[in-house]
Amino acid sequence: MDRRCLPLNALRAFEAAGKHLSVTAAANSLFVSQSAVSRHILTLEALLGVKLFDRKHQHLELTEAGRALLPVVNKSFDRIEHVLKDILKDGAESRRVLHIQMPSTFAHNLAVPILREFRNIFPDVMLDLVIPNKVGMPDINSDIAVVYSKPEVNDLIADLLWHVRLTPLCHPCLLQAANAASLADFVAGNEIVHVILEGQPRHRLWDRFVRQAELSKVSVDRGLVFETANLAAQYAMSGTGIALLDPLLFQDELRSGALVQPFDAWVDDGYGYYLLTHSDDLLDETIASFRSWMIQRFANSSLELQHLVRRTGLPAAAAQA
Repeated sequence: MDRRCLPLNALRAFEAAGKHLSVTAAANSLFVSQSAVSRHILTLEALLGVKLFDRKHQHLELTEAGRALLPVVNKSFDRIEHVLKDILKDGAESRRVLHIQMPSTFAHNLAVPILREFRNIFPDVMLDLVIPNKVGMPDINSDIAVVYSKPEVNDLIADLLWHVRLTPLCHPCLLQAANAASLADFVAGNEIVHVILEGQPRHRLWDRFVRQAELSKVSVDRGLVFETANLAAQYAMSGTGIALLDPLLFQDELRSGALVQPFDAWVDDGYGYYLLTHSDDLLDETIASFRSWMIQRFANSSLELQHLVRRTGLPAAAAQA
C-alpha cells in the first residue's frame, strides 16, 4: 500500500480498540464517538479486505489478521511519539525509556543486577520493567521481552539466553535426615513441590523427572502446587519439601546453603529463557543495544553453572549439558 494512502485515523481507532477490546473504551480514550471508532474500523477492514475483529456481545476479539497488525501499529505510533517528544523537548535533555518485560521468577532473581549493570553502561536510558500475567506472552507495549518458552516459529526474533535444566533442590536438613537414601527413596519419602505452567497438568514436571530418572515406582501425584518457582523455592527452604528448580535462578540460595542439590539428577523438557524482539525494532539503537548486551551477558551461562557447581559442592556432572 502506498504510504500516501495510509488511513492514519483509522489506524489510531484500530489501535485503541485493539488495546481495550471495546468500542466504548476506545472512543473514550480518543475523545470521539463510538460511531466514529466503528466507522474507522469498518473503513480499515474494507481497505484490507479482512476482518480485524470478531464482534461479541459486549466486547471485541482480535482476529488472526488483527493480532498480526496490532503490535506493528502500536510500535509505529510509539516510535513516532518518541521522536516527537525529542523534537519538543524545549532544550531539556530527553531520556529514552526502554520498556522491558520479564517473567516473575526471572525478574525476582535477576532483574536488579541486570538493570543495574545495564544502567551503568547506558546511564541515559530509563528502564520500565513489566511483569506479565501470562507465561510466554510478550505485552504489545514492551520494547523487548524475556519469556520462558519453547522454540516457536513466528515473526519475532528469539535469542536463547539459556536452556533450562531443572534439578531437585531442598533445605540441607532434608538431606541430613535422608541418611544416604537412594534417589527413589528420597523423593518418595519427602513432600514434593510442584510449579504449574498455564494449561499444563499440575504434576507434569515431576512426572517427567521420574520418567527420565527411571523411578517408575515413585508417585508424584501428591504435594503442594505453586504458580511460581519463587514460592516453590521459599517452601523448599522452609525444610518441608523438594522442588524442581533451575539452579541459575537460585544461585544466591545455593551459595548461602539455604538450598542444596541432594542428587545429580536433572530433567529437561525443552524450555528455555528467550529474549524476544521485533525485527523492525532493531533499527532502534536503544533496543538493539539492550539485545546485544543481554546476549553477551548470558553467553557464558553454562560456565556460570559449572562455577556454581564447584562453589556450592553440587555434583560436577550437573554442569554437563
